[in-house]
Amino acid sequence: MLERLQSLADRYDKLSELLCDPDVVNDAKKLRDYSKEQSDLQPAYEAYVEYKNVIEELDAAKTMLGEKLDDEMREMVKMEIEELTARQQTLEESIRVLLLPKDPNDDKNVIVEIRGAAGGDEAALFASDLYRMYTRFADSQGWKVELLEANLSDLGGFKEVIFMINGRGAYSKMKFESGAHRVQRIPTTESGGRIHTSTSTVAVMPEAEEVDIEILDKDIRVDTFCSSGAGGQSVNTTKSAVRVTHIPTGIVATCQDGKSQNSNKEKALQVLRARIYDAMRQEEEAKYSGERKSKVGTGDRSERIRTYNFPQSRVTDHRIGLTVHKLDQVMNGEIEEIVSALTLAEQAEMMEKGE
Repeated sequence: MLERLQSLADRYDKLSELLCDPDVVNDAKKLRDYSKEQSDLQPAYEAYVEYKNVIEELDAAKTMLGEKLDDEMREMVKMEIEELTARQQTLEESIRVLLLPKDPNDDKNVIVEIRGAAGGDEAALFASDLYRMYTRFADSQGWKVELLEANLSDLGGFKEVIFMINGRGAYSKMKFESGAHRVQRIPTTESGGRIHTSTSTVAVMPEAEEVDIEILDKDIRVDTFCSSGAGGQSVNTTKSAVRVTHIPTGIVATCQDGKSQNSNKEKALQVLRARIYDAMRQEEEAKYSGERKSKVGTGDRSERIRTYNFPQSRVTDHRIGLTVHKLDQVMNGEIEEIVSALTLAEQAEMMEKGE
């Protein structure tokens, strides 16, 4: 561990030199890349610097304990050794986590797709509740939300909604949300007051840039059609809506919420690129592991991951067995506690595997 930390510290110091180099300062790409690399290394670097200081102080205290001291001074040195030893252990645990392999997509923006699944209108209404929950969470993180596509149900829910969250670290916190979300409550359409169970699915995909996925013009088919509103009713007579099909994979993306055909095409390509990248990523993970890479799970939308029980104000994440009794706050976007618990579970699993 110490060798890895020293190597990391050497690279951090080298980056500090490079960022002062006039050739780098005048090269926007190098300046951006080196700055980002140093920013990523900084938490581990600072922890290592503190760790070395603690070790030096601990060695000095142990040496002092071997000298001739009066009883009061001896007790003070013993207390200092206990405090420094505890700090050493805490830092070692933190450093082990910081040295875990980082998901290369963690800092990326995300494209989120929510669809009403089992439960008809109630599932669509719950999909809109989830959309509100995630937009509130994004606001709390200082991220920006951009609506890309929305297909409304007759009651005002979402049959499907696709949106982008722009913000550093968005994927690192949102990636655990992929899967089937189950709701248990009395629907507004239920006159008998019976509790129904419905589901909505969520897919979270890292944004794929053109350098990640190159889409050639010859590999896509672009179809245009009139935009439509709830229930499929046409809302305009110009063919501004766009459907883009990636011929090699058969993956399709549609957008009709933009003001122009060009705008819709650009957004559809953005979604298409993310879907292709996500499919490739999951295929590679399957080859690598032969099974789901993590018990926590970050991709399979058919996996039931969480239940929202309204009568008991209870939210349960089934992957880690976490239950919180504050459903109102969760639905208002306060999901940091759940996200943090899932992150810790993933880190513990990686450490157990020795990754």
